[in-house]
Amino acid sequence: LNRTVAIKTLTEGFAGDEDMVSRFSREASLLASLNHPHIATVYNHESLDGQYYLVMEFVEGEGLDQLLDRSRLSIKESLQLGRQIASALESAHNHGVIHRDLKPANIRVTGSFTVKVLDFGLAKQVRLVDPGSGSSVPDAIQTATGQILGTPAYMSPEQARGRNLDKRTDLWSFGCILFEMLTGETPFYAEKPLQVLFKHCTEEVPALKEMNPDIDVPPPVEQLVS
Repeated sequence: LNRTVAIKTLTEGFAGDEDMVSRFSREASLLASLNHPHIATVYNHESLDGQYYLVMEFVEGEGLDQLLDRSRLSIKESLQLGRQIASALESAHNHGVIHRDLKPANIRVTGSFTVKVLDFGLAKQVRLVDPGSGSSVPDAIQTATGQILGTPAYMSPEQARGRNLDKRTDLWSFGCILFEMLTGETPFYAEKPLQVLFKHCTEEVPALKEMNPDIDVPPPVEQLVS
């Protein structure tokens, strides 16, 4: 159709897993049915020589992660972007789609300060430990051997524990992103990814002013993030 598109290929070896291929086809079809101004449109899913890929809307602009690295957002700007992300989440959740890997790198911001959320429903659920095994969080972390699928800085406690996920996992990730937009810092930091996961599971979320004493956040916003 003579338009610019984005093509996202899936990992090598994917074609040999029938369950994964079936799930991909279902989820890609569901994503293609979503129609929302803040969700990148999926046009089609295809395969060629055993390689599966998505044909998607090409979104101009930069990743939210790049924007946060480059500049500090004002409270007004943070809430403007936050409302758009929340609207995208609400629409997807109402259609039964959970993102499962919501993070700044999966959020594009255009020149007109419009948000487009990418990759809904395509992140594989994290399994660090069998939830029926009775293992504690430290045990899970010690035995995880680095098999983390997702981004620890934005990962909900239930995802870190390998439990079944629902839309609340996205709300946690969204809270972490909103926290970072307002303060310039993620809620939990550690040198190693598994230490970050442990903090998500065991520590209270710090107050916004604790992370950045210079910001003056209205109490309702502080309450929302908390």
